[in-house]
Parts: sequence; C-alpha cells; structure tokens
Amino acid sequence: MRGVAGIAAMTWLASTAAWGDEGMWLFNQPPRALLQKKYGFELTDAWLERVRLASVRFNNGGSGSFVSPQGLVITNHHIGADMLQKLSSKERNYYRDGFYARTRADELKCPDLELNVLVSIDDVTERVNAAVRPHMSPAEAFAARRGVMAAIEKESLDQTGLRSDVVTLYQGGEYHLYRYKKYTDVRLVMAPEHAIAFFGGDTDNFEFPRYNLDICFFRVYENDRPLASPHFLPWSKTGPAEGELVFVSGHPGTTNRLETHAKLLHRRDVTLPYTLARLRALEAALIQFSERGPDQARMAANDLHRVANARKAFSGMYQGLLDPAILAAKQEAEKRFQEAAGAIGPDGAGVPHAIEEIRQVQDYLRRHDFEKRHALLERGDAFASELFTMARHLVRLATELNKPNTERLREYRDSNLESLRFQLFSPAPIHAELEQAKLAASLTFLAEQLGGDDPVVSKVLAGKNPLARAAELVTGCELFDPQVRRRLADGSGSAIAASEDRMIRLALTVDQVSRELRKDYETLVEERERQAYATLAKARFAIYGRSIAPDATFTLRLAFGVVRGYRAEGVEVPPMTTFAGLFERAGRQQDRGPFALPRRWLEGKDKLDLSTPFNFVSTADTIGGNSGSPIINRAGELVGINFDRNRFGLVRNFVYTDEQARHIAVHSRGILEALEKLYEARPLVKELTPSRP
Repeated sequence: MRGVAGIAAMTWLASTAAWGDEGMWLFNQPPRALLQKKYGFELTDAWLERVRLASVRFNNGGSGSFVSPQGLVITNHHIGADMLQKLSSKERNYYRDGFYARTRADELKCPDLELNVLVSIDDVTERVNAAVRPHMSPAEAFAARRGVMAAIEKESLDQTGLRSDVVTLYQGGEYHLYRYKKYTDVRLVMAPEHAIAFFGGDTDNFEFPRYNLDICFFRVYENDRPLASPHFLPWSKTGPAEGELVFVSGHPGTTNRLETHAKLLHRRDVTLPYTLARLRALEAALIQFSERGPDQARMAANDLHRVANARKAFSGMYQGLLDPAILAAKQEAEKRFQEAAGAIGPDGAGVPHAIEEIRQVQDYLRRHDFEKRHALLERGDAFASELFTMARHLVRLATELNKPNTERLREYRDSNLESLRFQLFSPAPIHAELEQAKLAASLTFLAEQLGGDDPVVSKVLAGKNPLARAAELVTGCELFDPQVRRRLADGSGSAIAASEDRMIRLALTVDQVSRELRKDYETLVEERERQAYATLAKARFAIYGRSIAPDATFTLRLAFGVVRGYRAEGVEVPPMTTFAGLFERAGRQQDRGPFALPRRWLEGKDKLDLSTPFNFVSTADTIGGNSGSPIINRAGELVGINFDRNRFGLVRNFVYTDEQARHIAVHSRGILEALEKLYEARPLVKELTPSRP
C-alpha cells in the first residue's frame, strides 16, 4: 500500500490536515480551522447544534437521524433488522418481505428499541483524574476512578433526568460527560425487502460498486404521539455531486489508531485469531441451523448477517496487521514520537515508561490464556444465548444493587439501570430452537479453547456433551417469560438463590470465576493501560494540541470528506452507481442467489429513471457503528445514508488512508426514486420533501 509509512506516522506525529480527511471529531472539539483552511467552510455553532440534535444513536449498535419535524428517523435496514425480525412471525416476514405503514395507525411499536440523542457534553477530566492519587495500586486507582465516574453520572441523572455516561477518550487522556435524551417508544414505518437492502449478499459486502437500498424508517413517539422534532435534516432532492464536500454525523464503534506497536502486535497474534475462530464457529452453526427450513432461516437471519459481517470485517483488519509495512511504519512512528516527547520536558518524560508498561500488559494478557478465559467466561463468548445474558444480569442485579452506586460493576450503576431493565424485560420473542443451536456451538467452542478436562469446562458442561447440555439448559427455562424475569429482578437475592432454573444455576456456577477474571482484567490490564495511555496523551497534547482526534468510542462524532472515486486493479472506479447498473449486475448474475431482485423491482423497472444515482462513495472517515449515519452537505441537508466501507477501508481501524479506502452510502435521490415509484410511499415522500410538487 503506497504511503503506509506516512499514514501510520500521521497517527502519532502530524496534524490531521497533513493526511487526507482523517478524523472522527468530537462535537465539542470540532475541526473548524482545518475545514476553513482546506475547504473554505465555516463550521458554525448553529450548524453543529442542529446536526448534533438531529443525530440519533441506536442502542442496538448503529446510527440514524431525524428527517422530519414529526419524529421520523432513518437508518439502515441492517440496523433495523433486529426489530424487523422481532416484529415478524411465521405469517409475516418483515425482514425478508419489507414493510410500509400507510398511516400512522399502521406503524408497528418496537418491543425493546432505545434511541439516544446527545443533548450536552461536559469535560470532567480534572475531577476524574483528581480521584486517583499518586502511589495508588492499580486496584485502588481503578476503584477510585470507577467511583468518581459513577458519582458524576448519578449527580447528572438526578439533576437532569437524562441518561448520563462518562466517556473515556484518548484511552484515558480525557473524560467527558455525555447526556442523552432517551426515547423508547419507537415504531417501524418502512423497510424494503432484504434482497434489495443487501443486494449482492456476502459476495458484494465491503465491495464497490454497490447497489443497495439499505434503509429503514422509524418514528419516535412521546406520550403516545409523534415526537415534535424541530432539529431535523432537510432532505436533499439532488444529492451530492462528484467532488462535493460532505459530512458524516454518527457513532463510530472502535478504532485502534492511537495504540502502541506492542498492542497492535498482540491484536495480530492473539486477539484477532481468537475472534475470527469464534466468529467462524458461530457462523457455521447459524448456516447449518438456517438450512433446517424456512422458519429456522427467518429466526437466524439477523444473527447470521451480523456474524458474517463481523467475520469479514475482522478478516480485513487481520489482513491489515499482517502487512509488514503497516507495523513497520507504526514502529518507526512510535520511535519518532518518543524522540519528540523527549524534547518537550516534563510532559514527555514518562513516554518511554508508558510504552514499556503497555508492552508488559500484553505479556500479562498472554499468560495462562488470561485474555481468552476473560473473553469466554466474563465477556460471555462461551454462552451465545439471550437466556444466559438475562440470567447473568438477574444474578448480578441481586448482588450489585445491595452495594453503593460507586462500588457497583459499571453496567449496574444507577444511571444505566433504566436502560438495562428496558432490555431485560423485553416482550420480544426468544426462539428456543435457535437458542439451543447457538448455545451448543459456543459451549463447543469453550471446550475447544480450554480443553475438555479444564475444571471450568467440566463445571459448565456438567457431565454432558455440549449438544445435550444446551438442550438441558434451554428446555424448560423459565426466563422466556418476561414476567418471571421481572419477578426475579424485583425480588431479593434469596429469590435467585432459591431458583431451580438451570440457566440461573449456570450463571451462578460461573459467577465467581468470571468476577475474578473481570477484577484482574479491570485492574491489571485496563487500569494499567489507561494510566499509560494518559501519559502518552499528555505528551501528544503538548506537542500537537487537539489536531489528532481520539479513537472511536460509539459516541457522536463528525467526519468529513469528498465524493470521489478511486483506482483499483488498474481500473477507474467512478464514485456513483445508478439503477441501470443494478439491473445490469442482476442480469449478469442471472438473478440468482444474493443477486435476485424482489418482484416489485423486476416488474417496476420501466417506472424508474435508470440514470438516477443509487450508491456513492466518499473519503470521509468512518468505521463500524457509523452504519445508518446521515451524509450531510454544506447546507446541512441530508444527501445520503452511510451503510458500508469498501475492502480497502477495513484497515482504517488502525490507519487512515484515502488512496482507495472509501465509505459507501445510499444516495438521497435514489431513495426518493424508489420510495415514490416502486413502493408507492407518496405520503412518506411528501413528509421528507414537503415543498416537492
């Protein structure tokens, strides 16, 4: 990859302006000077506020935006897929066949979807850091930091009533308090067929050209009425042109660009191979389950898409770290960073020790399969089951709620309890057959990773093979009933202790060892790394100020770039596709498999203007979690919906490049064309474009 050394060095050494359009920028630290200098664009407070309040976080793992003053929200089909599946039945498969509510009364209420809108951000770094005293042990430092973060969140919740999260930035360099307005009455408005939302399937995933109508509309309600949403993004009828500056406002999940060379080596040699093995095992089990019949295929569809997508994404990341040029450039950049830090005095004095500390933490993670055991038992990789997740929450709620808020595990702090209970008591159906298949696969993976004679494996399997144990755990489980879950959660710890439910008993069986692994991970890995990265961040701030954006944290960020094609395999790839290209691609593939178009598209072809733009790419900096993010022009209009990256963009977890890497979006003009002419959704089109004739 040409320019890799420069790309990696940028992460440590240079202003973002020196390399393309890199940056997932904080809304309270926006790149005003950079945009003015590079594109002549003045990023005003009013523009930022409207975009921030129009942007939406889907708590099931994606982004979206308000697009009308009546609470209408757009995201991706694959973000809405969880709800489409939960709302479906044997008789009505909304995930496969799509859905459109022609009236407000037809909109379907989602069982457990929470949307968040970012209301404010406060820098609380000084208060968090002040709680950690010099010479504290890692365990003492972690407890102090957790306590003050919980206290800040509780104070904010009590004062404002808003969801309040203290977010760690720069891996410990800063801490910001994010306050969100939370919405839980969300209703499905429209979704296209899966065949056009994911046209090309796994074959075309992370590729371009693309031809996907990957959209889904929801409406937010408040007090049983559509939400008045004055902060929304007006719909652009023309969409973006080649070379145009565009912005992405969304919630990128995780990047690793500020990590040290030793940390990336550990990811290459330990973390990613384990992750890929887990995903492949689960994907194979889901494929096998889906092949049992159409009902099983419907049950597993969303899980299978999610797992296959993750497997392909992590494969791309792994390929990036197997590129010697990338790691060599990172190592050289780290060396030059240390040299620069050595020249700035006290702020840079701790850099060599911090880098060595992070290296030693990686050694600890490898020791006795610690990282693997933590992932399997505490993170829950060994228990791929909604029922087990619920059982663990119920078991831990009984213990954690008896502790002061400042001493609880983070997910049980007061500021998070309402969201946790909302998910825990969801009336959404849980499919026993699917639960059993996933749990059997993950229990098998547990034994493969730790060995059949491992004491924990023996306890978990309880003298049975994984298939028999999964069947035993799922059959007769009482947690399918949300009222049972509510009764156990509202009761005392004695209700949990007295429960004979096998899934509850399993959660109790592994709780002590899981807690011990978590405690060691939090104090001997997370806290040590956090303190070391805070030292690196202090030096970086002293040298470069805020010219380098923090790594992604599934919080609202602003990225920018230009609509531009690229060259690959000796061929110029234009920045946009059209409806004509869609039908040509389907024809070349003889309308088979993932290239088979829905009937309405085949029968309605003559209704369409085939020159209409469908999908497009830009250089803006995106990652997983940006799915559903609005693409916005200078005027603050919505010109597209982000839904993917090309394969060259998979390396962006570690380094940014705009040579060939692109994010992919659905064009606003293409969406209108399909809604109006194929889906006969004129009321929806009128709501999006009220001034349109």
